[in-house]
Amino acid sequence: MNAPFATETLPEWRLDDLYSGRDDPRIEADLQKAAEITRTLGELKDQLIAARAQPALLGERLDRGIALYEEATNALYGVGAYGALAGSTARDDPAWGKFEADLRARSSQIAAESLFFTLEINQLEDAEVEAALAAHTPAARWRPWIRRVRLSRPHELSPDLERLLVDRGPAVANWSRLSEETLAKLTATVGGETLTLSEALNRLSDHERTKRREAALGLGEALEARSDTLALCLNTLAFEKQVEDRWRKYPDPAASRHLANEVDADAVEALEAAVVEAYPAVSHRYYRLKAKAMGLEVLEHWDRNAPLETTQPRAYAWGEAQDLVLESFAALAPKFADTAQTFFAQPWIDARPRAGKQSGAYSHPVAADRHPYVFMNFMGERRDVLTLAHELGHAVHQTLCAPLGTLLSDTPLTLAETASIFGEGLVFERLLANASPAERRGLLAGRIEDGLNTVVRQIAFHRFERRFHAARLAGELSPQELSGLWLEVMGESLGPAIRLGEGYEHYWGYISHFVHAPFYVYAYAFGDLLVRGLMEARRADPEGFAPLYEQLLAAGGTKTYVEALAPFGLNPREKAFWAAGMKQLERLVDEFEALV
Repeated sequence: MNAPFATETLPEWRLDDLYSGRDDPRIEADLQKAAEITRTLGELKDQLIAARAQPALLGERLDRGIALYEEATNALYGVGAYGALAGSTARDDPAWGKFEADLRARSSQIAAESLFFTLEINQLEDAEVEAALAAHTPAARWRPWIRRVRLSRPHELSPDLERLLVDRGPAVANWSRLSEETLAKLTATVGGETLTLSEALNRLSDHERTKRREAALGLGEALEARSDTLALCLNTLAFEKQVEDRWRKYPDPAASRHLANEVDADAVEALEAAVVEAYPAVSHRYYRLKAKAMGLEVLEHWDRNAPLETTQPRAYAWGEAQDLVLESFAALAPKFADTAQTFFAQPWIDARPRAGKQSGAYSHPVAADRHPYVFMNFMGERRDVLTLAHELGHAVHQTLCAPLGTLLSDTPLTLAETASIFGEGLVFERLLANASPAERRGLLAGRIEDGLNTVVRQIAFHRFERRFHAARLAGELSPQELSGLWLEVMGESLGPAIRLGEGYEHYWGYISHFVHAPFYVYAYAFGDLLVRGLMEARRADPEGFAPLYEQLLAAGGTKTYVEALAPFGLNPREKAFWAAGMKQLERLVDEFEALV
């Protein structure tokens, strides 16, 4: 790896403000606390229905019950977060895998005892709920959470079946665990080196074409060797989902995700249609221009994210990345930079790549009364600087809405990606403003590729999921059949200027979202194009934008995406909204063409 630092100097988080280790007695104490609170909540069983004709009493019981529900949730989330965070840096250690699985099972059993409460809320009629919130005004603050709970009302099963699904959830989750551990243990032989998944993926952006080719082929071979296991995990979880969706009477496999995101299926379909229609003018044209800029007739798949420069691209030290992010956030408003600064000052970021650490990046919220943690694998590249900005955008968002409490701060995915992608945009603007004319073309190419990876690539992933889940209705798909679907959808999105050669057919295997969060991926495209609209609003009124943007983030999950965007004059239900975002990407391609 070429970088102006030793990876050993990169930050690792400390989790002892959660717990000191697997044997910390506070873990058992918090599980017992959650169980005790849940037993207290259990005293309200059947009491909501009993009070349905007495609005004030019903309102008081709703207020008390939801407060208890949140208190138990906080205790369980703290324990669960510790297991997930610690386990994500030790996927090669079976003891951590067992610990996380055991915690998940214990937490599930405790949470199952509160299942009656949301089911009972959904037995109430809309008019009864509204009358109760009006009669007991302290309960009215819970209206957004109640609204989200009641979205699932048409799809709920009997209490016994709901309990069955909760009880067997930890066992089903072990299929995700198997997939994650398989990828975390994956090593690829690349030249004379043995690389982890994160290192191999990073090598695909190397400035030397030979190294990119070696990494691509080595990764393909490593994924092929594990494709039977990865396909089994994907097929099994898809079948589990298929059965549950059928019982819950969801009209299609993505419907439960739309419901959780509080987004209309029509809006997602409009988003997909706008992106696919723009393939020729945006992604196909860009990769054709990139091939020309690199002096090639066609790009190989390992050239997709290659730097245009044939010399060693600039690498960023951790301190430089920190300064870029903080300066960019401060240009929007000091509060955003001050919030992000706390994460650098405290041991709340884990950035050092190492064996056993899973790939990817995230900002993990714990509970509203505890801070989030940021996870990434920093390799010193420009993309890593933008990833840092992305995850700190999440962390700032999670911190700003924390005063609402855990239940109300929970943000649907469609809005949860807003601050993260906006953070990336702020950093890119600073990079571009400080670039020399010679650097500008490379930065512009990087920005376009970031947009393509966030919008076009994620919509292609969404289309892969839709086709896979449709095909899964007829039975399991072999690794070869999955590879065929993968080549089909990725070929559509990338266009004729990229050759999807040997090994690429197995790359579906490392997209972990397909396994642990079906139909999550469109949220990235949703968020990116939404942020492009917000960026335009900021350019039109820089002074007025920051307060509105802070209000949007601080609102957490209390507003739907339509309500949250209304102050900016944006309507994401219209296809024209998404098409306008793609036009912005197209204009960047126009600028790039003028420099080729």
